[in-house]
Amino acid sequence: MTVNTPVLAADVPPRAKPTNYPEPFASRMAGRQKQALGDVFGLRNFGVNRTTLKPGAMSALRHWHSVQDEFVYVISGHPTLVTDAGPMTLGPGMCVGFRAGDPDGHHLENRSAEEVVYLEIGDRLPGDSGSYPDDDLEAVMGNDGKWQFRHKDGSSY
Repeated sequence: MTVNTPVLAADVPPRAKPTNYPEPFASRMAGRQKQALGDVFGLRNFGVNRTTLKPGAMSALRHWHSVQDEFVYVISGHPTLVTDAGPMTLGPGMCVGFRAGDPDGHHLENRSAEEVVYLEIGDRLPGDSGSYPDDDLEAVMGNDGKWQFRHKDGSSY
């Protein structure tokens, strides 16, 4: 496929590896499926994922990034956005953005009985790290572009 050939987003295969989190966190991502739309086109500066959450699933552990801005656009369903301000139900057509360096951790939960589908967009700037206020986890983007996870005391998983 050439980088400028249109595709039907729903037809893009899901990521082969459902999550990069180590256990015991990886199993908490059950019911989440990501389709890496940006990768289909070889995008290097930002990523775009079409994410589906089954009832009871969550988007990620509640987190914030040091360098990466994030943007979410809800396509269908009614996810619950969880931040320091508490839960807020979103609906189709709603969007929300998260600025890099803002320590207000966020994630989406599907507390409804219907599937949720949304787009998540984030930049791919080097030097990013992720903080997880509710869990004993920190993430650092390695020079190889892959996340490296450790406990908050610095020890490895």
